[in-house]
Amino acid sequence: MIKKYTCQNGLRIVLEEIPHVRSVAIGVWIGTGSRNETEQNNGISHFLEHMFFKGTKTKTAREIAESFDSIGGQVNAFTSKEYTCYYAKVLDNHADYALHTLSDMFFNSTYVEEELNKEKNVVYEEIKMYEDTPDDIVHDLLSKAIYEEHPLGYPILGTEDTLNTFNQSKLKEYMHDMYTPDQVVVSVAGNVDESFIKEVEKLFGSYEGGKGPEERIKPAFHYNKLARKKDTEQAHLCLGFDGLEIGHPDIYNLIVLNNVLGGSMSSRLFQEVREQRGLAYSVFSYHSAYEDSGMVTIYGGTGANQLDQLFDTIDSTLQALKAEGITSKELQNSKEQLKGNLMLSLESTNSRMSRNGKNELLLKRHRTLDEIVEEIDGVTMDKVNRLALDIFTDDYASSLISPDGNLPQNIKK
Repeated sequence: MIKKYTCQNGLRIVLEEIPHVRSVAIGVWIGTGSRNETEQNNGISHFLEHMFFKGTKTKTAREIAESFDSIGGQVNAFTSKEYTCYYAKVLDNHADYALHTLSDMFFNSTYVEEELNKEKNVVYEEIKMYEDTPDDIVHDLLSKAIYEEHPLGYPILGTEDTLNTFNQSKLKEYMHDMYTPDQVVVSVAGNVDESFIKEVEKLFGSYEGGKGPEERIKPAFHYNKLARKKDTEQAHLCLGFDGLEIGHPDIYNLIVLNNVLGGSMSSRLFQEVREQRGLAYSVFSYHSAYEDSGMVTIYGGTGANQLDQLFDTIDSTLQALKAEGITSKELQNSKEQLKGNLMLSLESTNSRMSRNGKNELLLKRHRTLDEIVEEIDGVTMDKVNRLALDIFTDDYASSLISPDGNLPQNIKK
């Protein structure tokens, strides 16, 4: 059972006690990401997350790393479009130590100039590494095509120009304004009892924040076609369709639809593009759900001389899906896959911590396993087929990175 507690300052704590395991996962989730940034400070959420590991008033960066290695634990962090999380997974007898260390990083990071400059260089290298992986940056290019100047179109890493402007005062100001208690969830899952909530409250339950994030503006969905010429071995193509926001009543219908289309090895895209035609090593689809919008992405990478054939195969697969609908076998297999993935995730304290943290932060509600299974079982062929017609229209965005930068001939401009 998931226990939820709201501190006096508005910070929320969710705890799932799992007495049969010997580990504990603790995550600090903050409802701010690249979507909350401006063109001038793009990348600051990600950079601030990096700086949490670069030293506090009591520990150096090396001591933070060694402190978790010495207890056989793990500590890490990530930043997304709409939230940031840093977390630890340790043996249950080290849960208090992990919590206090995460708290120390949250409240007492120093952001000293020497560490700032070193970490800027680290992130510069991360951006360069990203530029060397066109199968990654083509997805950022698609976000730019769809969301244009809206912050959802910004790269999470920022740019070298924006990184160069970050200093101690800017980081502290951003954290003070954005890391307000009402935007923070501490999620705990593992072999700890309800008394652990009080330990979290002692550390996180009394601080005050600044003005908080501004009200988010719902983005328009644009159907731009963007292409970049880059010296690559393959052409990397993405198609983007208007999707559903997180918490939408049709979200499980869309998850099933995506599984059938390109979410697994038995999906239509994988079978048609890779297995039948041998056009690509990597081809898949996925859905990104945000607070007030969403997008369905199809990706494929192939030789530049096969790009037209790849696009035509994807297009014909979509047309057949809309014309014929999914089969009863595809529906059943996809539903069982979803339930299987859900059950397997229950074996990981990290997965439970993440699920609970995101649900509380983004949805402010938690469904039981039976409720989720009931929703999956409630997916029908009619609902999925209707959704396919609604989403996979002739209006779509696209992005391409290839040696010549030329879009497929048949792509609808």
